Amino acid sequence: MESGPHPGFFSAPLRAVDPDVAAAIAAEFARQQHVVNLIASENIVSRAVLEAQGSVLTNKTVEGYPGRRYHSGAEHVDVIETLAIERACRLFGCNFANVQAHSGSQANNAVFVAMLNPGDTVLSMDLNAGGHLSHGAPVNISGKWFNIVSYGVDRTSGRIDYAEVERLAIAHRPKLIIAGGSAYPRAIDFPAFRAIADTVDARLLVDIAHFAGLVAGGAHPNPVPHADVVTTTSTKSLRGARGALILVGRDAALAKRIDQAIFPGLQGSPALHIVAGKAVCLSEALRPEFRQYAQSVLDNARALAATLIERGLQLITGGTDTPLLVVDLRGRSVTGDIATDALERAGITCNKNAVPFDPEPPMVTSGLRLGVSTGTTRGFGIAEFTKIGHWLADVLDAIPETPDKARATEQQIYEKVRAMTARYPIYPT
Repeated sequence: MESGPHPGFFSAPLRAVDPDVAAAIAAEFARQQHVVNLIASENIVSRAVLEAQGSVLTNKTVEGYPGRRYHSGAEHVDVIETLAIERACRLFGCNFANVQAHSGSQANNAVFVAMLNPGDTVLSMDLNAGGHLSHGAPVNISGKWFNIVSYGVDRTSGRIDYAEVERLAIAHRPKLIIAGGSAYPRAIDFPAFRAIADTVDARLLVDIAHFAGLVAGGAHPNPVPHADVVTTTSTKSLRGARGALILVGRDAALAKRIDQAIFPGLQGSPALHIVAGKAVCLSEALRPEFRQYAQSVLDNARALAATLIERGLQLITGGTDTPLLVVDLRGRSVTGDIATDALERAGITCNKNAVPFDPEPPMVTSGLRLGVSTGTTRGFGIAEFTKIGHWLADVLDAIPETPDKARATEQQIYEKVRAMTARYPIYPT
């Protein structure tokens, strides 16, 4: 009896080996082709990134870091990880980078492990104000292991109240202060956060997951000169592999603790095919054309915001300085969950999202979070996002109508979405 792999193991395509999974992937590809994607945490990677991630690197296991591995046969993957590190440092202007973190949440957890002891106090933005789960939400491990003090936003402007942040810092003396979040659309005053942290002898973490691409492309201030450590996902506006980066400016001792927190502290072997995808996307972000992409993302976000305001919709903070914006549906006869379902039927995908001081529970919400990174990658410009803004407003305006009228509006918009997306195909064959 032969002990090797079954016939076709090295040659049979997915559609022959597992037609059910192949069909689901094909259906997802078709869905991505035909929708206007406004989900702020998504983007479209290049064919080169897909190729790197679908490579034989999937077969390789290592532990440790380049030149200091626990498995042999690492000479080629050492080259790849070193390239990713060097490119991240060049792109963001730092001296140290860890490219092994599997996700933004794990990157943030690594910072906690490197800088804190369980029970230490952390000052971070409240989840309901636009913060992130991994910054100390009670349901997250960060909120269970550490003493979290939350700052919010001004009830009228929706913006961070830096005086409040300073008052809380002085009152609670946190070991770590976190700036950044998942649904805060405005530029953050990094020097102000640095000054507050210095006042109470705290470390400063800046999470740039949603606007890292704008930083990389010069369309947003860079926090690296002000922060002790910066974390980001490598997807979203950075338009790359689904993973994370941890950046340290010049503190070699802190960078070493970050590396130790990732391995052996939190993770075992890195996903080397994903590290390769990060290396490729970082190379793409270093090209001159990426600066134009970053500026286009910002221009498109502001065009979408202006259109929605023109149509009578309220936006948290009244606009955006990032790839995302948050629509406040309070005062309308619709909640976030109902709105997202209606928009999806019309071919527009987004996510329901809490707004500051939201009266609705998390699975309902009073808001929508919208992002423009994916559409900008497809080639949508200001004209397209202006149309999308009107289509989105049309769908929301139709929700209070009779079901037949609402469905008719959704179908009309769906047909317009299909026509637009057909002009901007992804991965054309």
